Amino acid sequence: MVATNRKYVFDFDSTLTRVEALDVLAEMTLKDKSNKEEIINQIQEITNLGIDGDISFTESLERRIKLLKAHKDDLGPLVDELRQKISKSIAANKEFFEKFSDDIYVISCGFKEFIDPIVEEYQIPSNRVYANTFKFDEQGNIIGFDEENVLSQHNGKIACLRDMDLEGEVQVIGDGYSDYVMKEAGIADKFFAYTENVHREKAASKADHVAPNLDEFLFVNDLPRNYSYPKNRIKILLLENVHPAALENLSKDGFSVELVKNSLPEEELIEKIKGVHVLGIRSKTQVTQKVLDAGNKLLVVGAFCIGTTQIDLDYARKKGVAVFNAPYSNTRSVVELAIGEIIMLMRSVVARSAEIHSGQWQKTAVGSREVRGKNLGIVGYGNIGKQLSILAEAIGMRVYYYDVEDKLSLGNTKKCNSLEDLLNVSDVVTLHVDDNKANKNFIGEREINQMRDGAMLINLSRGFVVDIEALAEALKSGKLGGAAIDVYPEEPRSNGEFYTALQGIPNVILTPHVGGSTEEAQRDIADFVPNKIMDYINTGNSVDAVNFPNIRLPKQQKAHRFLHIHKNVPGIMAKINEVLASYELNILGQYLSTDSDVGYVITDVDREYDKDVIKALKRVDNTIKFRVLY
Repeated sequence: MVATNRKYVFDFDSTLTRVEALDVLAEMTLKDKSNKEEIINQIQEITNLGIDGDISFTESLERRIKLLKAHKDDLGPLVDELRQKISKSIAANKEFFEKFSDDIYVISCGFKEFIDPIVEEYQIPSNRVYANTFKFDEQGNIIGFDEENVLSQHNGKIACLRDMDLEGEVQVIGDGYSDYVMKEAGIADKFFAYTENVHREKAASKADHVAPNLDEFLFVNDLPRNYSYPKNRIKILLLENVHPAALENLSKDGFSVELVKNSLPEEELIEKIKGVHVLGIRSKTQVTQKVLDAGNKLLVVGAFCIGTTQIDLDYARKKGVAVFNAPYSNTRSVVELAIGEIIMLMRSVVARSAEIHSGQWQKTAVGSREVRGKNLGIVGYGNIGKQLSILAEAIGMRVYYYDVEDKLSLGNTKKCNSLEDLLNVSDVVTLHVDDNKANKNFIGEREINQMRDGAMLINLSRGFVVDIEALAEALKSGKLGGAAIDVYPEEPRSNGEFYTALQGIPNVILTPHVGGSTEEAQRDIADFVPNKIMDYINTGNSVDAVNFPNIRLPKQQKAHRFLHIHKNVPGIMAKINEVLASYELNILGQYLSTDSDVGYVITDVDREYDKDVIKALKRVDNTIKFRVLY
């Protein structure tokens, strides 16, 4: 056992467990009662009044037990239920309780009958658990509590801790005002308001420290913990109104997350990004060199979209900042819009709709054609292009594709050897090319002239791919029979006025970059990108990073993990291992991946090591970033 000059006094309900045990007992004993919800609400209200000190604890206890109507036989199932409701960060830091068990106590206004068997598993014996005890009648019904126990009285925790007469610095960790009063009375040295399960402002406002989880408490005290740096201290900034599920996913994992509805111009982002560890954006925010230089703690950029041209990927890599995107999450949404637009253009739906809106009835088959049997040309046969080819074939179209890379054809799709071949044969051309800057004006006047007379053009890829002026001229002259454009060479940062030369031209569908903007796609992105971010922050796993050496890591087992990002120059690995050897570290596993500029090495070492090794590894020449995971 490890002895310290500190004593740690924990509350039980809503601290060691996520719940109030008597509330759980009420759920069990009242499950068949018609007025169950009403009684449980009363119990919870009485619980909160007692915790906040608004009524005496004795009154709170009496009123709750009277409502419970519980039996001794209910306590076993209650303990089983509570074992499943241990606070997440408590369960993750079991080693702390084992290592410092001689210095850990529980003082609770709950009951030893259910507390003892729970905390025993965390090496806290019954003689260091101070709590109430039930009274039972001859039939085993719970009829009350031991009124002689100081913990059944108002401010009983003060009397209990005073009687214990603990030596050294006494720290109290709990969620309620009844825990704070031990500090207020002068018999505890520090009070940590534990807010992982419930945030009680009355307690938090009085605390020496607010601990959103046990990792924060352990970090402040420099004690062994699950993570070297508490997640609540990792700041995440999400811009451009990303789906609320992203905020929920990241917050649930313990990170501190701020959500901003719009994009930020460079100067504002430079100020805002200071101290931020993770930046989440969509397509409008520009992550420039200046922004990356200002991100003094930046580890990750998450692009909640497919494209990443808004991020200086090369400079981010050189700064040791990994970038993740969502290459697949919204592909189905884009494909479905493309199918819809193909049909609407071929049937002149936009023109007929506009006529009806203006009070005209123009029933005609002129310019209205089925898509069955028509030729669809797909430029860019990637994730979107392939899905589109399958659906287009399913509705009877003949599909051709052109891609600069050699791709396997799906179904009956035919490959064209050149863009010109595809343009010559297609009744509808749809663009799904990547955001390579070399693709600027990929479709210009020359390419439009190679298309069939009356053909349709759809662009759901990148705005700069099409020469808009040339397209407008072709539509006005009748060279092309229609177009659907979702992306533009220049797009506003936020909703408002917008101009394009395509406005007012018949049989043209204009949408404001919503190809991937469906509720389903945004929800999928809000799951995919945060999972990549959390995996990288929590384990160092860099698989699917678009600008960074990819390493797939095994799960860490009772080891420290050193994450070292460095310039890819000769001799770095030798220097790293020289440092590790000089501190006699036992290496359990080592993983390295490099690209032309950056090396990324992960080393798992035994639990015990000299902390000076961290300083030595940070001093290795050409180190870009270094961090430790416990």
